[in-house]
Amino acid sequence: MKLLICNQEFVSFKAPQVNVFTWSFTQDADLIIKNQTLVDQHTLLTCSYQQEDFNIKIPFTDKASIENAITCLATLLALKVSIPVISARLEKLHQVKMRLELKSGINQTSIIDDSYNSDISSLEIALDFLNQQNQHPVKTLILSDIQQSGLKSEMLYSKVAKLLKAKKIDKLIAIGSQLSNFKTFFNANSQFFLDTDTFLKQYNLDDFNNEAILLKGARQFKFEKISKILTQKVHETILEINLNALEQNLNYYKSKLQPGVKLMAMVKAFAYGSGSYEIANLLQYNKVDYLAVAYADEGIALRQAGITLPIMVMSPEVSSFDAIVKYNLEPEIFSFTALSSLHQYLKTLHRTQYPIHLKLDTGMHRLGFEEKDLSAIKSFLLNNETVKVKTVFSHLAASEAPQHDDYTKSQIQKFDAFCQNLETEIGYSFIKHICNTSAIRRWPQAQFNMVRLGIGLYGIDNLSKDDTSLYQVATLKTTVSQVKKLKKAILLVMVE
Repeated sequence: MKLLICNQEFVSFKAPQVNVFTWSFTQDADLIIKNQTLVDQHTLLTCSYQQEDFNIKIPFTDKASIENAITCLATLLALKVSIPVISARLEKLHQVKMRLELKSGINQTSIIDDSYNSDISSLEIALDFLNQQNQHPVKTLILSDIQQSGLKSEMLYSKVAKLLKAKKIDKLIAIGSQLSNFKTFFNANSQFFLDTDTFLKQYNLDDFNNEAILLKGARQFKFEKISKILTQKVHETILEINLNALEQNLNYYKSKLQPGVKLMAMVKAFAYGSGSYEIANLLQYNKVDYLAVAYADEGIALRQAGITLPIMVMSPEVSSFDAIVKYNLEPEIFSFTALSSLHQYLKTLHRTQYPIHLKLDTGMHRLGFEEKDLSAIKSFLLNNETVKVKTVFSHLAASEAPQHDDYTKSQIQKFDAFCQNLETEIGYSFIKHICNTSAIRRWPQAQFNMVRLGIGLYGIDNLSKDDTSLYQVATLKTTVSQVKKLKKAILLVMVE
């Protein structure tokens, strides 16, 4: 049996002597995906096949993996596999390598390795991911011929050319005879090579500089050769960050938020050592509301990498006020000394209504204003227009510990009372946030207007060490230098 599985939206013909099985989100097809619902770290698909509705749960939340899983589902249905068997097997799927892997490249480049396969649908997804990478001025696509698209070549590469134009790709390096046949479809800043080996022999790799490079190739073109050469070689010990897992963890916590609650993501210490702008790009693309960094230099690096989200600086030094204002960063203010210093600096610039974030000490006893400071804070804000309170926040000392719930409740009550009093006195509202990672789940009633998500992004939550809802994001890998086998040694000790 010759069987063609395809998305109905891209079908324009039916080949002779081929059984065509189609699926679609929006059109009539053999398999219709009626709805997608995020459930923890999975996606629940509501499907219709042969006038029967059923649900399938898959362990992915990103668009590319969902579409791949649907194609697997369609294939199994076409092969007459029963729905219970399909359901059990699809739920055990795993992410594959070479699917939107982001790597550091030579000459200050970023490499996106998506050379697992190449088709028009996944190309669009990969181009969207490429456009997330705002730290580089140039976006480059290295593309191979697209195999088995179901379209005539002229129509296919016309679609590809229009897609690249719509996605504003700066440079195209095309590899394959089919692309070369239709080079007139593409802009003048495109280069064409018949195969991968020819490209590697003829192209000057030093021409790649400070750009984001997407590798999108069919398996027969062996783009892993290109990836290996372009990827920066520094150490045999590497910290590998799985951005797909991080995105799934983010979506899990988003699913726990009350309606209308905003999310601030902590990327301090250069995203806990995992790469600040790569993580921030992903968070910005997924529409988090705020980022938080420890020091101004971290915020500056994000701005220079193209991050436009509001950024809170948690430890603003007086010497950094100039840079904070220049790069549109927002300082956390936790003492009258800091508040007065910022006020004096802003007066010299004739700036008014500069956004600040007031930190309250409700029981953590680290940094922050206390209850007794409320009157002085109100007086300052009412008599000075240099600053405006953007948010007021505090930190829970033991939100994950049931034995300390009474203490956590008292912190929440103190925080709520302080905020209500302050809002009444100063005459305007501000965002309130006290929930950290663990509190997002344990204390939904304390989510207020926003929550702060930190280590939970990386799959760690103090609520449970065996939590299967979260995915591991970081993996440390190294090379074993040598293995030795030693004979047993006998140690003789003389005791006097």
